[in-house]
Amino acid sequence: MLTIDNVYRAQEVLKGVARKTDVIYAPKLKAGAQLYLKTENLQITGSFKVRGAYYKMSKLSEEEKARGVIACSAGNHAQGVALAAQKNGIKSVICLPDGAPISKVEATKSYGAEVCLVEGVYDDAYQKALQLRDEMGYTFIHPFNDEDVIAGQGTIALELIEQLPDLDAVLVPIGGGGLISGIAFTLKTIKPNIKVYGVQALGAPSMKNSVDNGAIEELPSVSTIADGIAVKKPGNLTYELCRQYVDEIVTVSEDEISAAILALMEKHKLVTEGAGAVGVAAAMFGKVDLTDKKAVCLLSGGNIDVNILSRVIKRGLLMSGRSCQLLIELQDKPGQLKDVSRIIADLGGNVISVHHERANEAADINGCYLHIELETRNYEHIHSIRQALKDFGFKLL
Repeated sequence: MLTIDNVYRAQEVLKGVARKTDVIYAPKLKAGAQLYLKTENLQITGSFKVRGAYYKMSKLSEEEKARGVIACSAGNHAQGVALAAQKNGIKSVICLPDGAPISKVEATKSYGAEVCLVEGVYDDAYQKALQLRDEMGYTFIHPFNDEDVIAGQGTIALELIEQLPDLDAVLVPIGGGGLISGIAFTLKTIKPNIKVYGVQALGAPSMKNSVDNGAIEELPSVSTIADGIAVKKPGNLTYELCRQYVDEIVTVSEDEISAAILALMEKHKLVTEGAGAVGVAAAMFGKVDLTDKKAVCLLSGGNIDVNILSRVIKRGLLMSGRSCQLLIELQDKPGQLKDVSRIIADLGGNVISVHHERANEAADINGCYLHIELETRNYEHIHSIRQALKDFGFKLL
């Protein structure tokens, strides 16, 4: 059984291996709340996963170590297992979904692991890992449904209690549930008054659905930029721990996750992956009531693929009112574009792209369309620009 003594033992084992990550005050992210950030995105390997993986591996017998280890992962557990295996001189094989970010795949290889890419998502990689375990005799290191792995993740809660002794609430990402299980169990055992909120992506709400409906459920598919928490089915251990110790589970949309990633970069100079930003998204968009509460969002990882970062930023800009697109119907005569530009410039908007299109057969024969992309300050700024254009007589579509 999972015990608090096991969590404290994990803390001892992890000394000199996992960093005690900083807690940063983040007053700009949510008005009315005392919000803090637990920066596991700055952990060695860029994720909290090294805690549970290393502690689990420290408890293997010599026979198990000799057989080598195998794991499945969306990317972060892979790096934790690979690093732990490297430090202990153990052969490691990691099954990753073929859609895992290239940065996570290459980082896993850099720690000396043999990588097996599997078509599909995490759950498909899990089945392949079990197959190879049975065929080759490897020792399987589960990413979340294991008491020692959960105890390793629970060491984060011990740090939080020391760093924020008057903490009221914690917001934790949920994929398979290992992270929140360790944190919730530890916090509720030591300080039961602290609220523990779980956060899932709207496109992968497996734990929320399971807890809400009173039984473990498997999603037919998952779809989210938060690849680290794209899990179809929670574990039986993590399900029971979440059901018992987690106060509430909420979901956030892709746009809300993107806006949170952008806010963390711009306001706090912190890079997070989608999974690492869901707690901040929940706080920013009022998914839980944090009024006058001292709360901490766990930034679980920072291993975002730079190839999708620009798309996430663009989406985050749109979501936060920092960028907008206008479609204006004009009369095809001189001076129209000049008037549009003047109105936008007078109000402080910055035009970054313009596309002028002659009207199609369904529109006025003397008409044309103007597609404009703008940099703006916020939604109020967008509204003022749109209203000024309308007041001048332009038709916005």
